[in-house]
Amino acid sequence: MNKPLRRIAIFCGLLVMALLIRDNWIQYVQADELRTDKNNRRVIIERYASPRGDIIVDGKPITGSAETPGSDFKFKRTYKDGAMWAPVTGYASQAFGATQLENLEDGILTGNDDRLFFRNTLDMLTGKKQQGGNVVTTLNAAAQKAAYNGLKRQGGKGAVAAIEPSTGKILALASYPSYDPSSFAGNSTTTDTKAWQKLLKKNNPDDPTLNRALRETYPPGSTFKVVTAAAALEDGLYPDPDEKTDSPDPWIMKGTNTKLPNEGNIPCKNATLRVALQYSCNTVFGKIGSDLGNDKMLDMAKKFGFTEEQFTPVRSTASVFSDDMNPSQTALSSIGQFNTAATPLQMAMVASAVANDGKLMKPYMVDELQSPGVDPIEKTDPEELSQPLSAENAQILQSMMETVVDKGTGSNAKIDGVKVGGKTGTAQHGVDNSENPYAWFISYAKGEDGSAPVAVAVVVEDDDAVRDDISGGGLAAPIARNVMEAVINSKK
Repeated sequence: MNKPLRRIAIFCGLLVMALLIRDNWIQYVQADELRTDKNNRRVIIERYASPRGDIIVDGKPITGSAETPGSDFKFKRTYKDGAMWAPVTGYASQAFGATQLENLEDGILTGNDDRLFFRNTLDMLTGKKQQGGNVVTTLNAAAQKAAYNGLKRQGGKGAVAAIEPSTGKILALASYPSYDPSSFAGNSTTTDTKAWQKLLKKNNPDDPTLNRALRETYPPGSTFKVVTAAAALEDGLYPDPDEKTDSPDPWIMKGTNTKLPNEGNIPCKNATLRVALQYSCNTVFGKIGSDLGNDKMLDMAKKFGFTEEQFTPVRSTASVFSDDMNPSQTALSSIGQFNTAATPLQMAMVASAVANDGKLMKPYMVDELQSPGVDPIEKTDPEELSQPLSAENAQILQSMMETVVDKGTGSNAKIDGVKVGGKTGTAQHGVDNSENPYAWFISYAKGEDGSAPVAVAVVVEDDDAVRDDISGGGLAAPIARNVMEAVINSKK
């Protein structure tokens, strides 16, 4: 070969080598980046080329898929009772992406999860279309319906979270007002986009897409006194619930000239823990928090799950109990005021741990992931998060919470033939507490065998109610009762 031809051959060889290097770079190095690029329309078209797998509750799908003729996207998502289930499912929209379970388990639902590779390969070889798998939830349909309908009847904003104490399974997760994910599941600019725009907070101050059960924190008010009572029992400050406490009434908060008031003419002076919880004495629990100090109160709050995000797998906002507080701030925080703030899920966790003899289980809502042939791919095992209090002290606290329902402010949660423990709460908010307070109720129900199949937290934001009429026992307890009854009846 003469010299010019050799040079041309070398040059062509270098070009081929460069092309191969570039091709391999794109296929193996940039593959993920290109696949997830928001401008890669082929990926989106492929995502909606087949029906998605379903999200399952009580053995039945609460989702589906419908053909969209005349569109590059062949199938769009549909929902049954979409507004009721939106805090669980989230949404899957051709135009606006996916959230919550629809997003977190997208690989299973579309069939693209690596764990489905072998099945997908067999389907390809046999000429079958790729199918999505299913997400089996822990939710209880009757409990969810009771929770959502209860909030809807109240008419204001609010949320409910219910947990199975022995496992951490989430049984209900309701938020109101809500939205129907079906209304914007497609990509039509005339219908889906308009429906989406109506839901945005700037256009809708009620913010219906906010998952209040997981993503909103509220001052928990007197429901937090359950945490403070647990701290007093565990520390040994007051080991006997029927022993009188050192609690003057009125009580002036340490380092201030400010009296911490009680609500109404109630027997709070030196009240026992049981009586103090029954009547919701601010002076008793505020002084307990101040006496124990910020560090001990923070430690107990953390054991119940405060200060940490929870992943169910849907993320729940971290609840707040501040550090570095002075005694008066600690006193206010110990009755659920000052900076203390909690999600409904967090307060359900508090009730759940007490009901489960002091053991706090990790909350979760996905029981099992299934292949398209409904073979199990992954099963969630219950996991203990912590033990905030001993079994002995938990049983003492149970008896105190049961007194609240039997003889105190939680009587609206009574269920015939069922032992119910609970705690009401009325949390102040707004400048100088000028806004209507939030109504809270946390509770659990015990079966005949002594086990607790359900723990519940309810919060109601009722802007239209008369201030004096708002109480956790009046607004929130009936919803909690209905949710507990639904769970108990579903197990019969």
